[in-house]
Amino acid sequence: MSRRSLLRGAAAGACMVTLPALLSACGHGPGGNRNQVTVGSNASDAVPRKAYAAAFEAYRKQTGKQVKVNTKDHNDFQENINRYLQGTPDDVFMWFAGYRMQYFAQKGLLTEISDVWASFSGFSDAIKEQSSYDGKQYFVPYYYYPWAVFHRRSLFQQRGYQQPRTWDQFIALAKRMHKDGTPVAFCDKDGWPAMGTFDYINLRLNGYDFHKALMAGEEAWNDNRVKKVFDTWRELMPYYQKGALGRTWEEAGQSLQQRRTGMVVLGMQHPGTQFPDDERDDIDFFAFPEIDPSHGQDAVEAPVDGFLAAGKAKNIDGAKELLKWLGTPEAEDIYLRHDPGNVAVNSGADTSGYSALQKKSVELVAGAKQISQFLDRDTRPDFASTVMIQALQDFIRDPKDVDGLCNRIERQKKTIFSQPVG
Repeated sequence: MSRRSLLRGAAAGACMVTLPALLSACGHGPGGNRNQVTVGSNASDAVPRKAYAAAFEAYRKQTGKQVKVNTKDHNDFQENINRYLQGTPDDVFMWFAGYRMQYFAQKGLLTEISDVWASFSGFSDAIKEQSSYDGKQYFVPYYYYPWAVFHRRSLFQQRGYQQPRTWDQFIALAKRMHKDGTPVAFCDKDGWPAMGTFDYINLRLNGYDFHKALMAGEEAWNDNRVKKVFDTWRELMPYYQKGALGRTWEEAGQSLQQRRTGMVVLGMQHPGTQFPDDERDDIDFFAFPEIDPSHGQDAVEAPVDGFLAAGKAKNIDGAKELLKWLGTPEAEDIYLRHDPGNVAVNSGADTSGYSALQKKSVELVAGAKQISQFLDRDTRPDFASTVMIQALQDFIRDPKDVDGLCNRIERQKKTIFSQPVG
């Protein structure tokens, strides 16, 4: 995930384009400007935007090459990515590892960069696999961030809350928080945040192999195992803050920062960007609780973000040169100095300046037996965007009719997965 997916907004960025021209790159004429690489960015929030600007400025100083960044609203970028890549995309664009990348490689919308990867070091075989399709590389990983249950350390200390390990302990804590006037933060206006909770309950109940098969369309969504996911999730819903479908992830993070909520299931970068610098040390987290002991807390959602070269890039040589630099530890170090809400992918990156939160995140991921990307990254994008966003929002709106919900998802899944990717 990521993530990740949808449904609003005006375009932002250097081109100042508006719908329906959303996500069209600023043109450079036939062949493009060979002294400049354009980058399509979904980093519309202040912290990552500043961090990327620092990285690209360092590249300019080292090479003398210009990087023109066209920043768009994060959700609009994701919603329109297919049209963007088939139109007039930037040379390089920000996107996600795993299935979400492989989907576009399969459609022929990416430029292969196996030659760029030949110069890389510091990436694990697992990361290389997440960056590849059909044995060829297309993706340069930049950072990852685990999903977990985040909270303010000081609030837990003040009220004597204990980090839960099991689902029963988690529900007891949520009930107590709700009674104390600080319910569990919850949001899904953006369409994707609730996917993280679904994924974790599914992973904890049914295990990683079932999760992968379900995302691949190989398991039925009206299977009793899926219904149990929703039934289990429903136990938590009375303790959520109200109005989730009208709340963005930024607003959920702000409510945690303002001590109006007690904890939230999000990625590490999400609450981090909503806390001022002098309060980030107060952010803590615990792994999503165990539900079935046979699966424990084995799996961790840890999406990987990075860069790709568009299939229709005008300046392919410049794009590959930039991607080669972005795959270095130095490039990751520069970015993470300005955005401590993420963790470097390259093993050669400098971790000496990591915050306690970053160090704990590294330990969480290192100790995981399986790593998942996120629902909208582990499955077909068309299924995630046209079926699962609406389905999870329907469940949030009315969590009672699980049978009807699962039957609808399965019918739609069969239709989508019967269609070719192209």
